[in-house]
Amino acid sequence: MQMTASAGNPMLLLVGRVLLGLLFVYFGYLKVMNIGGTEQYFTKWGFPMPQVTAWVAVLFELVGGLMIIVGWKTRWAGWALAIYVVIATAVAHRFWTYEAAQAFNQTSHFFKNVSILGGLYYLAAIGPGRLSVDKR
Repeated sequence: MQMTASAGNPMLLLVGRVLLGLLFVYFGYLKVMNIGGTEQYFTKWGFPMPQVTAWVAVLFELVGGLMIIVGWKTRWAGWALAIYVVIATAVAHRFWTYEAAQAFNQTSHFFKNVSILGGLYYLAAIGPGRLSVDKR
């Protein structure tokens, strides 16, 4: 039996979208409010053109998070943010490369991101639900 977004509880789908999107909006906001620190962080991790890459990250997080919250082009936003999270996880949360004092913290971040990926894949698969701009 194939479940579609219309078969689910539209209010739960809305709440799930808002909670998932808030994560990205919040951290995008923090990045833009300290863009210099964000650029330094991206430099530390070896991203090319960290001044540009930092702003690209801000755009992904703020715009993608807002798109998910309101339910506009939700599947595209889910896929775009999934790619973003894969890159962030692969670069910054390789827990197996850290010394014991940091390994647990990085393991937590790694698996948190894996869980976020699960939510984004689910969103990309079923869509935003009835209570969204996509369905208006």
